[in-house]
Amino acid sequence: MKMAAEVRWLFVFLVSCGVSLCRGEAPHRKFEYKYSFKPPYLAQKDGSVPFWEYGGNAIASAENVRVAPSLRSQKGAIWVKQPTIFDWWEVELVFRISGRGRIGADGLAFWYTSDKGFYNGSVFGSSDLWTGLGIFFDSFDNDNKHNNPYIMAIVNDGTKAFDHINDGSTQQLSGCLRDFRNKPFATRARIEYYMNSLTLLFHNGMTNNDQDYDICFRADNIILPKNGYFGISAATGGLADDHDILYFLTTSLHPPGQLPVDGNKVSIEEQAKLQQEYLDYQKKLDEQKEEYQKEHPESQKMEYDEYFETENQRELRQIFHGQSQMFEVLRDLHRKLDEIVGRQERVLGLVSQIGQGGVQVQGQPGQQPVLIDTIRRQEVEAVLNNQNIILNTAREIKSFMGEVHSKTESILNNQAHAPTAQVQPMGYDYQSFMTEMRDGLNTLKKDVKTPGSTDCPNCLTTTVFLLFIGVQMIILLVYSLYRDNKEAQMKKLY
Repeated sequence: MKMAAEVRWLFVFLVSCGVSLCRGEAPHRKFEYKYSFKPPYLAQKDGSVPFWEYGGNAIASAENVRVAPSLRSQKGAIWVKQPTIFDWWEVELVFRISGRGRIGADGLAFWYTSDKGFYNGSVFGSSDLWTGLGIFFDSFDNDNKHNNPYIMAIVNDGTKAFDHINDGSTQQLSGCLRDFRNKPFATRARIEYYMNSLTLLFHNGMTNNDQDYDICFRADNIILPKNGYFGISAATGGLADDHDILYFLTTSLHPPGQLPVDGNKVSIEEQAKLQQEYLDYQKKLDEQKEEYQKEHPESQKMEYDEYFETENQRELRQIFHGQSQMFEVLRDLHRKLDEIVGRQERVLGLVSQIGQGGVQVQGQPGQQPVLIDTIRRQEVEAVLNNQNIILNTAREIKSFMGEVHSKTESILNNQAHAPTAQVQPMGYDYQSFMTEMRDGLNTLKKDVKTPGSTDCPNCLTTTVFLLFIGVQMIILLVYSLYRDNKEAQMKKLY
């Protein structure tokens, strides 16, 4: 009885393990080339993309599809020609959004809808009121909340118009804040829809590792229409970016045991024929191998040596294993540093936008806000330079006035101590005037001392000479009084 109970418990354990393994088994994957495109030779000589059609301002080349070029008010889209024939899928999107501005516009959109959209619509280049899924890589901040670039998913039933003013934040299913502009490597998005669960993994383009993904969002209980169309669209507004799609790789997902049977299956007779040909070819190879070993017996020893590793090989394998572990740790650190650098760049971009980018003015509903330029960095620098020049000039004027003031004080001090020795403020040269008087007196003295007739009518008499001296003294006295008066007035001014 005890043995039977143990057997029952063992059976239940094995059944539970089998059920868990079946549930956790990965789905079957099948690459769908009719729903994909990739370089090289992405576009044909006539410019067409096999199984796809594009319009608007989209341009297809051998290396990528430029959905919207870096010009203002550009719109374009590319849509697959035929609807899907599978329910679950995974799309790997490799794209690059680049531009010279600090702010991008408007963004890129991934579509899975029941009908193909327009090529010049109002929602990122495609039509509004869609039925299905839209994943938007929004690079322009319409609501001025400083939460862009942003990735969001919106599921629409064909009745809701996209909320442009709020950047669709009131309608989004889920999303994440990621910077995907101007990256050194191409950015990647892996979109998976399996068992009504929508998952988006994002690669930020900071490393060249193709598997360096992190999860952006995951949403369950998502019902999308059957037999939908894949599409990519993009648009630009007042600002512009290049929106390039490098890879669009679609893989259909099938639950275990439900992989569809191909209608062009090989018949049983052809399978038996191919199997017989394979056996004959293998037998022929074995015979040739035996003949070669008989002719070259030393090669048999070399063949057995391949199963054993030497000490050098073992050492190299251990070194390689250690370096691989170090590489994994460094890659994780590098990924975390990239996230920190990305956040810092985002903060710096916002600060620069506030200082240089201008002020946003909301327009009418459904329209993009208009950017009004404010003072730029160059203008601020010019104002600062002018202020520095003005300050330097003021300092020079101040120093000059100080020198004038000091010289004026020295002149006044000298006049207070020895007023007769100062330079006269009059325009007439006092020294030259005294020299002329002295010369005149000397001439008179010579004339007086010259011997001659005493009855000379032109000779200077003593009375006339004294009178002349008196007049000169009166003139000097008047001049001295006039000078003292002027000096007194100048002292009052200082």
